[in-house]
Amino acid sequence: MPRERGEKVVATNRRARHDYNLEKSYEAGLVLTGTEVKSLRQGRANLSDGYAYVKGGEAFLDAVHIPEYSQGHWTNHSAKRIRKLLLHKDEIRKLEHAVSAGGYTLIPLKLYFSDGRAKVEIALAKGKKEYDKRQTLRERQDTREAERAMRLRNRVGE
Repeated sequence: MPRERGEKVVATNRRARHDYNLEKSYEAGLVLTGTEVKSLRQGRANLSDGYAYVKGGEAFLDAVHIPEYSQGHWTNHSAKRIRKLLLHKDEIRKLEHAVSAGGYTLIPLKLYFSDGRAKVEIALAKGKKEYDKRQTLRERQDTREAERAMRLRNRVGE
């Protein structure tokens, strides 16, 4: 029985939804060393430059920054090492086909603890063009203005 219950979010990749169209997301376990887990429990990680890839039937997470544990010594880990992802074989095969077909990439969205175990949410994503990003911002701004106008209209009617 795990000591912790529920989900504790360590880090999120907020730029991912802005820069990519997210197709499908997967939950994957992480192969970590002891000092990495301790550093994550302190809430220290950065997913902004991270990406995942499939090589030799295995999935890996690269360029995710987990800083060294402050109370660690010679057994400390390197901050940006490549970490293995734990996924089912059929999930890895699907991801490998999608990425090799072209246009898709694997990006980490969220790093968290689920019932005491470190997990990462990765997404199959397609990069947005600059005009797509502007259009998304414009649509968000238009819906915000419409909601604001409706609130003001409803207040006047009261």
